[in-house]
Amino acid sequence: QQIPGGAARPGVGTARIEARPMMLVLRSALFNAVFFLWSAVLCFIYLPLLVLPERVMLRAGTWWSKSIIRILGLTAGTGFEIRGAENIPTGSAIFASKHQSAWDTLFYMIFLPGPALVMKKELFRIPLYGWSARHAGMIGVDRRGGARALKHLIRRARSVLKGGQSVVIFPQGTRTAPGVHKPYQAGAAALYRVLGQPIVPVAVNSGLFWGRRAFLKRPGTILIEVLPAIPAGLDRDDFMAELERRIETATDRLVAEGRSPAPALAHQKEGEPRGNR
Repeated sequence: QQIPGGAARPGVGTARIEARPMMLVLRSALFNAVFFLWSAVLCFIYLPLLVLPERVMLRAGTWWSKSIIRILGLTAGTGFEIRGAENIPTGSAIFASKHQSAWDTLFYMIFLPGPALVMKKELFRIPLYGWSARHAGMIGVDRRGGARALKHLIRRARSVLKGGQSVVIFPQGTRTAPGVHKPYQAGAAALYRVLGQPIVPVAVNSGLFWGRRAFLKRPGTILIEVLPAIPAGLDRDDFMAELERRIETATDRLVAEGRSPAPALAHQKEGEPRGNR
């Protein structure tokens, strides 16, 4: 199943594989070591790209994201599967996604061709990584900036969409662990109301496999579901209610599926990948 910027992959099953505790720790340690070392090396290699056009850094960031997702599959046995590909619009669009894991930001870099992710402005202050993200065209938002921050978000998003790129916003504004509820913020509603175009909700269960600040990276398949777009024209309250209802309902279903053992895995060795990568 082909998608813009990458391919949906069956990963290693429809549910988590419960690896032996010691093997889980060892595989997680290997991934974390390779992740930080490889990322540090690339950050220094990418420094000269800061003086080149934005598109060059964006391509470099996409390649880094692909490499990390591949390393995660090889070391931790974590793959992914995309559902609802028929709901992916052609051309530029606004995606409002559930955010459970750092994995999500890596995924969108390979899922969409050259997207602009909305992220907290403080991340731009991180040496090397933050500089690269800013230069790649990510949209930094001051979460305490009020109306001024919303105006900046709208202005940057409009420019990105006119340039043919998509915008990805995490409407809760931060990573939210499975089963935890946090309120939906005003950013997605501002884009919907002012720009007057549909918004595509996306549900994930990535937090089951790569939790926030979690050392362990669990084997299995991360599920991503692209939901039908919410058409333009709803008032603010109706839009926010519909966005939350769609994302949370689908996310709860994906999390429940991810926590359930898959019968097909009963005959599979623990941690052994299944299907094509």
